[in-house]
Amino acid sequence: MENPIGRTRWAIAEGYIPSWSNGPKPQFTSHETACILSTSDQEAHVQIPVYFSDKEPLGPYRITMPARCTLHQRFNELKDPEPIPEDTDYASVIESDVPIVVQHTRLDSRQSENALLSTVAYASNE
Repeated sequence: MENPIGRTRWAIAEGYIPSWSNGPKPQFTSHETACILSTSDQEAHVQIPVYFSDKEPLGPYRITMPARCTLHQRFNELKDPEPIPEDTDYASVIESDVPIVVQHTRLDSRQSENALLSTVAYASNE
């Protein structure tokens, strides 16, 4: 795409990964997800630092996405440099070297009546 859509910096001010789930895995594993869209003709190099209220940030977690694709990155699958702690409030910033669009989704399956939340992340005007 000649003029890719999106921004290079996004924020998700809310994050929480429950330590347990209800239902078959992996479909009903409680999780937070960054749904990322890249319409650029170049691959996207994405970094995700994670922030906490009572300790230093983790990361950045690094992801490389092929050009012109989408990725649904579960935060509970990020392992390097270390897993994000469960049952802990956190926030994240998603930075890319090409414009991307980020949507935040949470599946909370701690009860048999599942809850699904989704919102577009905050796009920085930098």
